[in-house]
Amino acid sequence: MAHDISIINTAGPNGHQAVALRTEADRCIFYRCRFEGYQDTLYVKRYRQFYRECDIFGTVDFIFGQSTTILQNCNIYDRKPNRGQSITITADGRYGSEKKTGIVLHNCSILATKELDRAKKNFSSYFGRPWRSYSTTVVMQSLIGDFISREGWSPWSKDDNKTLSTLTYIEYKNRGPGAKTKERVKWEGFKVYNNSKDVLKYTVRNFLKGTEWVPSTGVPFTADLV
Repeated sequence: MAHDISIINTAGPNGHQAVALRTEADRCIFYRCRFEGYQDTLYVKRYRQFYRECDIFGTVDFIFGQSTTILQNCNIYDRKPNRGQSITITADGRYGSEKKTGIVLHNCSILATKELDRAKKNFSSYFGRPWRSYSTTVVMQSLIGDFISREGWSPWSKDDNKTLSTLTYIEYKNRGPGAKTKERVKWEGFKVYNNSKDVLKYTVRNFLKGTEWVPSTGVPFTADLV
């Protein structure tokens, strides 16, 4: 567990893949922490991880891994990348249909830094792209800024067709100018849900089994939906 600290990678946008924090222990908790980088800021490599009221800054795949992770009440800041780059917040690496992993953004605020906001017309920003075939990412009950591209999600590459049917990308009752889903991608694996029953399995209670271990830390959390 860590709280009230900043972890910063100073390589800058030209440093390309430059991790600020890599975590691979079960039942990790980060509370009111700040993670700064550009590409690959936060490597949630494996096991169960919970982030509450944290600030995460980055550009390309800046929250990525093969873990069971929930970021709750966090501020996710897209930064201005190098010319010619797109911004992808997540790159989940779930590689098998039997796995119970993924990245969940719950009641977060997805925002642009001031530098990106001034140049947002020059860059495309997405919730994520599939690092592996069964990539799983959920964005629910979150505030979405106006800079997120209308498609919402990006393929890994132009030739990536098979993954688009096996991935699981979900949006549920988000709000803000970037939350409109009418022009989202038409992939088989992408869903927009309005029924809470469809997303309850991605809560702290069910996805992390968090009610069994988070309370002992004293960190506040929402067990179910807001």
